[in-house]
Formats: sequence, C-alpha cells, structure tokens
Amino acid sequence: MQLQEDTDEAGDIFSQVSQTHDVIRKLDKTISSLEVQLAAARASKSDNDEGSPVVTKTGSESFKERQKVFFVMGIMTAFSSRKRRESIRETWMPGGNELKKLETEKGIIMRFVIGHSASSGGVLDRAIDAEDEKHKDFFRLNHIEGYHELSSKTQTYFTAAVSKWDADFYIKVDDDVHINLGMVGSTLARHRSKPRTYIGCMKSGPVLAHQGVKYHEPEYWKFGEEGNKYFRHATGQIYAISKDLATYISVHRHILHRYANEDVSLGSWFIGLDVQHIDERSLCCGTPPDCEWKAQAGNPCAASFDWSCSGICKSVERMEEVHQRCGEGDDAIWHTSF
Repeated sequence: MQLQEDTDEAGDIFSQVSQTHDVIRKLDKTISSLEVQLAAARASKSDNDEGSPVVTKTGSESFKERQKVFFVMGIMTAFSSRKRRESIRETWMPGGNELKKLETEKGIIMRFVIGHSASSGGVLDRAIDAEDEKHKDFFRLNHIEGYHELSSKTQTYFTAAVSKWDADFYIKVDDDVHINLGMVGSTLARHRSKPRTYIGCMKSGPVLAHQGVKYHEPEYWKFGEEGNKYFRHATGQIYAISKDLATYISVHRHILHRYANEDVSLGSWFIGLDVQHIDERSLCCGTPPDCEWKAQAGNPCAASFDWSCSGICKSVERMEEVHQRCGEGDDAIWHTSF
C-alpha cells in the first residue's frame, strides 16, 4: 500500500515538473517574441530618424503596420541583369495577379532587389523604373549598386525587409539560381518553431590571401595563419534566416563588420550568438542531371545551380531547360500546405 502511494506521489511530482517545463518554454518563447517586436520597433524608429534603408515615394507614409507573411524572398539583381530577370519571370517566379495571389493566399513575398546608381535618377535608374512599372516586382533599396558592395547590399536588404514585412523567414537568393517555391516553403515550415535559425548549404572554404584571385579576402590575417579556412557559413547563392536574426541585423547594422564576401559577412554576424546552423542540402543541388536524379529518387530540390559558376552557367540560356527537367511543376506551390 505504501509502495503504491509512493509511486503515485512520484508520478504526480513528475507530471508537475513536466508541466512547469512546458510553462517555462512557453514563457521563453513569449519573451523572445516580445524582444523581437521591441527590437523591430526601435529599428523602425531609428530608420525614421536617420533615413529609411528602403526607397519610398515622396509623400508616402514612412512607416505603417507591417504585413504578416510566411517568408520574404529577395532576388539579388543588378542593372545589367535584365535578361536574367526575364528568364526567372518566364520560369519559376509567378507574375502579375499570381504574384499578388501568392502574397495573400500563401504569405510569400517575392521581389527583385536592387539599389540605385551612383548618379541617382540617371538612365540606369529610369530603366528599372520602367521595368518595375510593367512588372511591379522590385524592392528598391537606398543603396549604391556595385559588385564590391554586396555585403552592404545584403545588410541593407534585411534591414529594409524587416521594416516592411513581419515575416517568419527572410531569404536571399541570386538571380542565376533555379528555385522550386513549394520545396522552399516546405523546408522552411519544418523549422518554423525554432528560434534563431540560419538555413543554407553550410561550407568552410579557404581564406584566399593572394590579390588578384576571385573571392580574395583583404582581411585574411584576421583568420589566422595562411592556408586557414573560414568558419562554417551558408554558401551565398541562397540562404534563409529567421525573423529574430534579421531583426538583429537591422538593429545592429551600424556596428556589424562587412568582409569582402557577403556570405562570409553574414556568417560572421552570427558568430558568438546562440544560432542554429541548419545544413540544408536541398538548397544546393546541381543542374541536370543531378537535380533530375534526385527528383526521380523522391528528393526534389529546393534550389539548383552549378558550383563551378556559383550559379547556373549561362543561366539566361539554360534556366528554361533546368525548369523543365527539375521543376516541381508550376501548380505545386498552390497545392503545398505550410
């Protein structure tokens, strides 16, 4: 009899401890959410005081309540990349009413991300204005375009996106990568409940100290002896970060160091933080036949590109072929539940 009472008492204590842990976890999540909201509000106030990182039309409100969405996908592009943008619009990126439908029904925002030229308002900027008037699929940044300014552009993009949309995830992708939107959404949905997530194909490449080589690192000495490798970070073709990390970048952007390579910069900003690095290999499939074989084996790819070209080689000519052979189907996104 005494043994039974002791067993029941132990069971009650275990149940109470378990319930207490559940309450603590919920409180931690609530506190984390409030901290993110507070940081976002501070960042928005700072933007209003100092000038917004996103270009706004004269006379428009500088800040309004942010739209709640699942994820924001920023496709990094340049003035010279019109044909690349067209190849994407003709394949994996919905346009017109479907782009709007994607926002309202799926909570997915997709935009080509670009800043302005050194002579703001010049012929290059007017060309983008005309293209945006036609397609309405650009996100314009208060940033001067330039290949050696990609770290700054990435930082400005996340800051501007956080100020405009309240998303669970913010994605950066290059304009020579093939995307299966349904697979991207399904992949992110698996990590939706996790805080501080950094998702991509994690790598650790060599620090290139010699001038004149591609991806030269001017600050190579900071990474130790010659021949050392970088810390683990997501490859730059595509990666996603959760809301709290994007907000962290927005709040601390003035003191975050920018290295020559933007993927290294992003990885460095999370060193020392309690961040979950998620190595998601479906985000770095090769082009056909690699992505084709994986799809046939039941492992469809979320993103495909050629490592040798850091994107799809000759993407303007080949994007349609990759889409036909490795695409999930144009209707997949509408039948995928997140």
